Amino acid sequence: MHYLMGVRIDESELPYSDEEMEASFARVGAVNDEMKAAGVWVFGGGLRPSDSATVVRVENGRTAMTDGPFAETKEQLGGFYVIEVDDLDAALAWSEKVAEACRVPIEVRPFDGIA
Repeated sequence: MHYLMGVRIDESELPYSDEEMEASFARVGAVNDEMKAAGVWVFGGGLRPSDSATVVRVENGRTAMTDGPFAETKEQLGGFYVIEVDDLDAALAWSEKVAEACRVPIEVRPFDGIA
């Protein structure tokens, strides 16, 4: 089964110092390597800040595009992983490692099918 692990960040706490970023990259890189070695890694990546987002809406046949994040909230999606594991317990075990490495909350959601 495929799971999304969303990395939730508070953009008001950014940017990190160079030392904090180096330490974070090392921790996250180690977990990424562990997931790849275990064969659960499908895809992952960081996202640019939410102010780089564009929201596209279509209503009554008209398209509207607005700058900024979809939701106006302090926490934003800062990155994500897609993993393939046997069950939710396995996904939660990996999310615990990611949360420890990233030092931010991780939202875990199962996919409702893969196209």
